[in-house]
Amino acid sequence: MGRPSLSTRPSGDAVSLHSVPGDRFLDDDAPELEVDDLPPLYDEVADGGNGNSSSAAPLLPNISLNPSAAGPDPSRPSGAFVTNFKRDVDTGAEFYIDSRIDTDPEILESHVQYWAQKPPRPFVRIVGTHSQVADNNGKKEKKTVTDFDLQVELTPHLVSSWREVRTVDNSEKVRRGTALRKRAPGAKQSIELGMGERPSLAEWCHRYCASHAGLKCFALQRRVLGFDEEKVRQKLTSLVRATNYKGHLTITFPVKDALVEVYNDCRINRWRLTTWIIWMCMFTLMFLFTWPFLFFRTKRFEVVYADWPFSVAGESGARQYVSISEDQWYNMWGRAISRAVLEKRQTVLDQQDLLTSNGPDPVYGDGLVDGAMNFLRAGVNAMNEVNRQLGWGYDS
Repeated sequence: MGRPSLSTRPSGDAVSLHSVPGDRFLDDDAPELEVDDLPPLYDEVADGGNGNSSSAAPLLPNISLNPSAAGPDPSRPSGAFVTNFKRDVDTGAEFYIDSRIDTDPEILESHVQYWAQKPPRPFVRIVGTHSQVADNNGKKEKKTVTDFDLQVELTPHLVSSWREVRTVDNSEKVRRGTALRKRAPGAKQSIELGMGERPSLAEWCHRYCASHAGLKCFALQRRVLGFDEEKVRQKLTSLVRATNYKGHLTITFPVKDALVEVYNDCRINRWRLTTWIIWMCMFTLMFLFTWPFLFFRTKRFEVVYADWPFSVAGESGARQYVSISEDQWYNMWGRAISRAVLEKRQTVLDQQDLLTSNGPDPVYGDGLVDGAMNFLRAGVNAMNEVNRQLGWGYDS
């Protein structure tokens, strides 16, 4: 798949090259983004186009989180379009059951190509906790208190023109219509003996539809590649510790909307995706019997990926970024994250937080309101400064 040629550094119109002396959370090696360069609000991203331009990608693409939300789509499968049977609210995983995609490989392939147009939703999550001993009716109990829980979404920095739908290599250890992971016959690790090319998406769809397994599943996995999690984790750890936070810090990179699973149409598969049946199995401990049965009976085809790169390796070995680098992302979000940590917030940060952290305090035009807000801000700033000096988030 052809990709636009992007520089590892955005153009001068998009990025300010000046640095801010004295900012402990800014990276001097990367340019700092200005307020005008901020990504769109997430509700604006959800209402935008799908960004299928073949030209060079903009710094902050306006993409659609739901390919069907913007009206008719020429790439949408016509006639036999299948609606999802269930969607997990927490992870965004989608599950489909329809007899038409059990028997017609062309319908299955067209749906997989369509589902691959929807990007995964990667997040950076920063959680701070501390332990606290509480007196419960004369009995001391230790509980965990959440000091802050922040998330920043990375989806605006993914571009659909860089997306690639690929099938697994013969040497990869995955489920190939089996219950257990294995390599293709004749393949051993990175060495393939007498092997031809890896099967295409069309061939895997034919294999799935031709399978006579009583329970089977075809999976599409959306992945984010080329994002240096360890580098970002180190920078954010230093940022939070710079506020003199003494609690337990956890930085993770969860991805929502990463999985699509197609199950063959049968009663057992409908039961396994029905919420009240799932809870009944949990409460009655029936899952101790049903889980092994479903695990070994279900033949899974986990052979297709929709790869959405954050960056790719260039010809010279240097990385090419789709929109911005990890350093530029950190410079853009550093102030907002530091401020939200000190304010002990539990939320998903968006563009408004960037504007607030970079711009002046708002003016309300009312003397009484402005005075009250100034007094409140002064109190918060004083408390934040005390926390910086004395430390906060200790276990007790």
